[in-house]
Amino acid sequence: MALPANFLDELRTRAPIRTVIGRTVKLTRSSRDWKGCCPFHGEKTPSFYVYDDHYHCFGCGEHGDVITFVMKSTGASFMEAVEELARQAGMQVPKPTLQAAEAEARRAGLSDVLEAAGRQYQAWLAAPEGRAALDYLRGRGLTDATIRKFGLGWSGEGRGALATALRGQNIKPEQLVEAGLMKQGDHGPVDMFFGRVMFPIRDKRGAMLSFGGRIMGDGQPKYVNGPETAVFSKRRSLYGLNFARETVRKGAQLIVVEGYMDVIALSQAGFGGAVAPLGTALTEEHLEEIWKLSPEPVICFDGDAAGQRAALKTVELALEHLTPECSLRLLRLPAKDDPDSLIRRGGGAAFQAELDKAQPLSAALYDMLAATHKRNTPEGRAAFLHRLDELAGLIKDKTLGGEYRQHLRGRYYDERRLGRPQAQAPFRPGQKGRDFIKPVALPPRQSPDAASAELCRARLMLATLLAHPILIHDVEEAFAHVPLQPEDERLRHALHDFAAHAKHLDSANLFTHLESLGLAEQASALQSQAASEYRLAPDASPAAAAQSWWSWYSLMDFSIDMLRAQRDEAQALWLAHPDDQAACARLMKYNELLAAARAGEAGTPDS
Repeated sequence: MALPANFLDELRTRAPIRTVIGRTVKLTRSSRDWKGCCPFHGEKTPSFYVYDDHYHCFGCGEHGDVITFVMKSTGASFMEAVEELARQAGMQVPKPTLQAAEAEARRAGLSDVLEAAGRQYQAWLAAPEGRAALDYLRGRGLTDATIRKFGLGWSGEGRGALATALRGQNIKPEQLVEAGLMKQGDHGPVDMFFGRVMFPIRDKRGAMLSFGGRIMGDGQPKYVNGPETAVFSKRRSLYGLNFARETVRKGAQLIVVEGYMDVIALSQAGFGGAVAPLGTALTEEHLEEIWKLSPEPVICFDGDAAGQRAALKTVELALEHLTPECSLRLLRLPAKDDPDSLIRRGGGAAFQAELDKAQPLSAALYDMLAATHKRNTPEGRAAFLHRLDELAGLIKDKTLGGEYRQHLRGRYYDERRLGRPQAQAPFRPGQKGRDFIKPVALPPRQSPDAASAELCRARLMLATLLAHPILIHDVEEAFAHVPLQPEDERLRHALHDFAAHAKHLDSANLFTHLESLGLAEQASALQSQAASEYRLAPDASPAAAAQSWWSWYSLMDFSIDMLRAQRDEAQALWLAHPDDQAACARLMKYNELLAAARAGEAGTPDS
């Protein structure tokens, strides 16, 4: 007996073809897909391509899905391949019973019922009774070709009209109830949809799953989707996926929007890679499906408050499944706009202009959190940092999670420094108003003792953070680039670890932490040396300590290549977000440091 189609679809989803093939074939990314040397014939140049749901070799012609691959690569039978994949996916293979066979037959029959209903809805739209619905769609800017492409229709006014129309095709009301087209009322089945424009919902292969209906005018609910059935699951289905798959494979951007009309309007305007969930927030299953098609799809949300709440919910879900290969970009439309209204007002060019502003997930996440957190008090800033760390901690890939934490905190530190520009001004010996360190004659960068001066500056910066651990977060990114001697590296790592986990950044707690690591004696010796040799004042204010710290940083003899790389990274961030003042300040800082380094390399004396 045949296995249920829904079980096989679930198996293919939970045993991704790229993962299965990648266990025996070395695959590398090729645009949106993957390629490798074909396992079925000897070749040195890869011609074996793996797509989201099948593979194909352009050398020998081998082609199939994940089940076919296991069969052909291992010599297994169909059932043996299914059982092996089910074992890997943690699934139970349903036993072939008579009841299961009957259920599968009914499921297959539902597709025929839904297709018949779709044809009837289209016929009513073209008939005089559907004229108002047709005028409504045309009034929304849809062409007749677009209406035909998406199979739009008219539900009629109900009162059993669908059952009556399909009776001649030997379709019974019970079948319409099972397909989600009718529901049980007090006096028998009644129509699920009436007085609505109808939108067929299909799976990625084009098979009919259900319908959605939109009321004309301002009535409520505006949209109604069919109920869950044997063939339709909202958490697994995406509207427009059957059209978007091929378009995205040809190079179009995959765009996730909120509704049917957004998908259709975008398609008509030339953005054929649009899909939409069906009355639900994006789910894990949706993310799996869209990541099969594109490593970085754009999630487009309306500019209203509800859209922003949905965006943050999606981001939190995505973070749990993020990998270095799969991420998102987020697009926030102007207030009171959605893709459909934007295109009707300004055409495809208006949407493209907004699409070009889509942000990487890391940048969008920071902006969303910054907009909802008050940061004008120590408590508010601490809560904000905890929230940044909490969300970065959702990422299961620890390396990627660490990069997110560093990026998010880096944005925060840049904003703090922008609010205190005087803290970054280089300190010059003899300058008034500083109370952290008295003038000390350190050798200039071009002197024979330049290496010794670099070491002194680096150790002074480390000693400063030991005395004032509250500064660690503000200088964390910059301090990571300061070269230290091997014995001092342990203190740097201990400082970073303390800052990441301590609730209170004070010296007492820091030295308790250092004591547990066996580093307290080394830290005390460094502080004593800084106080005796360079007159470092451990009781100075944090503000004065910060000013001196940045002055030493500005004098460090960083390599031109390293500073250029930092400058280029800051410039890329600013170009992506030209209105971001913190990004602008960061770029200016690295431009200044790079200019100073170049001047020093050319022999310009330090001032």
